Amino acid sequence: MKRVALISIVLIWLPSVSSAASPLKLTLSEAIRMAAEKNLDVRAELYNPAQFEADFNRNRAIYNPLFTAQTSYFDSTTPTVNTVTQISSSGTGFQLDAGLSQLFWSGATVTVGFNNAYNSSNNSFNDYWQSSLGASLTQPLLKNMGREATEVNITVSRLSKFASIEKYNTTLLNTVAQVKNEYYKLYDLREQVKVKKVSLELARKILSETKARVAAGVLPAMEILNAEYGAVSREKDLIDAEKAVSDQVDVLHLLLQIEGRGDITVVDMPRRDLIEVSEVDSLKRAMNRQDIREQKRNLEIAELQTRVFRNKTRPDLSLVASTSVVGLGNTYSRDLERFTTVDYPAWSVGLNFSYPLGNGAAENDYRKSRLKTEQIALQIKSLEEGAANDVHAAIRAVTTGYKQIDVADRGRAFAEERLRAFIRKNEVGLATTKDVLDVENDLATAKSNQISAVVGYNNAITRLWQVTGELLEREGIHVVEADVDKLYTNTR
Repeated sequence: MKRVALISIVLIWLPSVSSAASPLKLTLSEAIRMAAEKNLDVRAELYNPAQFEADFNRNRAIYNPLFTAQTSYFDSTTPTVNTVTQISSSGTGFQLDAGLSQLFWSGATVTVGFNNAYNSSNNSFNDYWQSSLGASLTQPLLKNMGREATEVNITVSRLSKFASIEKYNTTLLNTVAQVKNEYYKLYDLREQVKVKKVSLELARKILSETKARVAAGVLPAMEILNAEYGAVSREKDLIDAEKAVSDQVDVLHLLLQIEGRGDITVVDMPRRDLIEVSEVDSLKRAMNRQDIREQKRNLEIAELQTRVFRNKTRPDLSLVASTSVVGLGNTYSRDLERFTTVDYPAWSVGLNFSYPLGNGAAENDYRKSRLKTEQIALQIKSLEEGAANDVHAAIRAVTTGYKQIDVADRGRAFAEERLRAFIRKNEVGLATTKDVLDVENDLATAKSNQISAVVGYNNAITRLWQVTGELLEREGIHVVEADVDKLYTNTR
């Protein structure tokens, strides 16, 4: 009867003791959602593309019309000397000018100006008004010509925003992978606690039976020491395992930003079924994962800057044209009347040319940009080769992890049968208490290996989906540009 009771303790896992405070029952999908919404690293990374959105809108402001206005007043007295007497000339006046300039995608700048001046003096010219309305055009013909050169900062900020979104996706991807691993780690540690509890209960049972058999004179007193040592060592193992669980709960509290210090219970169990993996499809996905897309955006930026710097090595040749009409009168109304009749038209057209001899600054900016472009291209190639290697290793880990589950299952079954045999041998005096404890320890190890094999297999699956970049899609997480723009829009 004692033998049946002893074996039953080995084969069952004791339920965990319920605590006074109800633990948080957390599903894996809830944990992933909480991390995506609340994790501090993820939230902080979202600010980067929002800042690039601000840069984008700031750089687009180059097309905002520029209005200028200026006014001034003067009052002067100037002495003059002749051979007869000394006299002076005096005058007063003011000026009010306004202008509006506009940049166009071709690099041209058009300016329209309206100028008004009033002069009053004590000489024969007396008082007069003079106004003019004119327009001027400056169009680069070589250097800085065209949309690409004009909008380089706009395009760079837009591409930088897209690259930053990909970096945010990478941070989110790694965080989701970490959540899954930490979630199943908590499951692993809690199951290990159950194993330690069963092992401790068995050691205490053996200790109780050993004391009874020693008291009956069946076993020597030395067997009590062996049994006590076995119970104490297992009690220490249980304490360590419970501490590991508490530490892991704190990890999830921080990772998921869960308020309070309450306990957490995992709801979802790790999977044990074999997943189908296509190496070709996995490699194809990996070549388009988030960090590679980010670097490709950076390559677009570098190539754009290289073309613009190449343009800046050209001579600066600009077409300059202007036209105006002028009015003049002793009253402002007379001035405007002549102004509107276009009695005094004027126009001009010409070319401005400049070129620094040697042109060292522009040439070296261009060379540096070329070097950066080639560097990023090599970095992309390195990322792609590394991604391919990651995929091969991840697929092997998934295959190996599934095989380990089967091996661990069989190992536990053999360890259980072995312990039964040693318990029977101990009852007839063919095995010592230490032998039974050693064999029971082997069973505890086999149980731990079984738990770790299942968790390791699930971690291998997570790693595979992480290196192929498909983990977010599989978890139903999609980041769009509007999510980023919302943070920018809501900032005032």
